[in-house]
Amino acid sequence: MKRVFNMKKFLLFIIMLVIICASSIVGVYFYLIGAPSKKAESKIIYVEEGSTYSSIGTILKENDLIKSEYAYKVYLKLNPPKETLEFGEYVLKTTYDLEEMISILEKGSVSVAETVSITFVEGKNMRYVISKITESFNITEEEILKKLNDKEYLDTLINDYWFLTDEIKNDKLYYSLEGYLYPDTYEFYKSADVDDILRKMLDNMGKKIEEHKEAIESSEYSFHELMTIASSIELESGGDADRDGIAGVIYNRLEDNWSLGLDATTYYAEKIDNNVRDLYMSELNECNDYNTRSSCMAGKLPIGPICNPGQKAIVAAIKPTKHNYYYYVSDKNGKTYFTKNESEHNRKCNELRKNGLWVTY
Repeated sequence: MKRVFNMKKFLLFIIMLVIICASSIVGVYFYLIGAPSKKAESKIIYVEEGSTYSSIGTILKENDLIKSEYAYKVYLKLNPPKETLEFGEYVLKTTYDLEEMISILEKGSVSVAETVSITFVEGKNMRYVISKITESFNITEEEILKKLNDKEYLDTLINDYWFLTDEIKNDKLYYSLEGYLYPDTYEFYKSADVDDILRKMLDNMGKKIEEHKEAIESSEYSFHELMTIASSIELESGGDADRDGIAGVIYNRLEDNWSLGLDATTYYAEKIDNNVRDLYMSELNECNDYNTRSSCMAGKLPIGPICNPGQKAIVAAIKPTKHNYYYYVSDKNGKTYFTKNESEHNRKCNELRKNGLWVTY
């Protein structure tokens, strides 16, 4: 039987084919104008006088700032820049899509010599870090907090840094990256954004703990828990010599399911700077995931770090000294005394009061 050619079916087939091809082309286009990398890397490019947005496509591609020079030029045709390209230096990031890239280029060049130096002191919490950033950059506290609370952003950090885990995404944490921003002196471009700053501090943390990676990975505690212990050591110690001893007390109490009883955790729980005043009994007893003075936290660590600790406190947490002490108290001169039981501890406290060495605020 002779088949009859069906023109309607043929036309429908052609239309469907065109739609599929067009959809594929559009999909490829949007892929090519997207960010070339999920890992942020800053690149400095120099735009010579007389250059145009179109002519710098080769430079952008060579620096892995765009996926396709051809797609970049198509994007320029469809979205002509509003401003003439200014010659000079630009700091661009591999996580910019073309819309963000053009926006930065339109703002004009910056001098990479325009930098700002910031020293972040060890033992300070995220409130302090945020204040230092907002004082030095055109960045608001709201911008920083938005970044710290962005779960998708935190996922990119977890993917890029071996020591970060889903533990930083716990909604009960006051600040997701508390404890992980290594205290040090940094040099930033004045044009740095929140991501630039956080990643530079995380990069430094990675370098500082690299030599301890094996010990960290073999520990029965997660790195988040180790940093929680390190931050407690940092705030509870009166000097370098005390850190190892305090680390031992913390581990002894954890192993025997005791409350850690650390005042520093109560200050953090109440969002009060450490040791600015005496704590109220109601604050000491309040059940809070940070407050280890509360009976509800017996045998538990705070839910996360309470400050950004320095290298010595981190090492003390990773490699604690073993001893039989369960108590310690510091005098007004910063000297720490270790004792094995409550009666010895009480006698030492009374001795310090009698000798005028008791700490008051």
